[in-house]
Amino acid sequence: MKTVKLITDGACVGNPGPGGWAAILRHGERRKELFGSSPHTTNNRMEMAAAIEGLRALKEPCEVEIVTDSEYLMKGITEWIHGWKRRGWRTVGKKPVMNRDLWQSLEELTRPHQIRWTWTKGHASHADNNRADELAAAAARNQSFSAGFNQGAGALNYDLRDEPEPASSLLFGDGS
Repeated sequence: MKTVKLITDGACVGNPGPGGWAAILRHGERRKELFGSSPHTTNNRMEMAAAIEGLRALKEPCEVEIVTDSEYLMKGITEWIHGWKRRGWRTVGKKPVMNRDLWQSLEELTRPHQIRWTWTKGHASHADNNRADELAAAAARNQSFSAGFNQGAGALNYDLRDEPEPASSLLFGDGS
């Protein structure tokens, strides 16, 4: 099983507002940068989008270390999700879980992989996290996507929702 490091970040100009996400994939000496945007979203949705899109880029099961500066993302997928599911996607306060659609997608995308989550302090000394932050912020400002990013079939909608909803050798899927 191949080992991949996935470094993620999300950004928003205003919260809610125009948002951007970025994912950096590393496998040995290979590196791939992905980024994208949404016109009306939240920072939390963009943090989740980065992890989702990074995992979607993997074309075979891998050992994946996901590095994030988002405690919301890390605790949500490693701790809180179990209680949400037991309570029928409700919080301890009996309110619907925000971003349920993305939590369900993220959980599904982790299944074929062996995942290890690592938290890093944002805007600190982690070079790839700083680069992901730059890419996500630029994507939010410019409402842009990385070259070759497929927004078509199977693409998720990262726009802010009014109500929570239910919801190979080419390792990175681009021929590199």
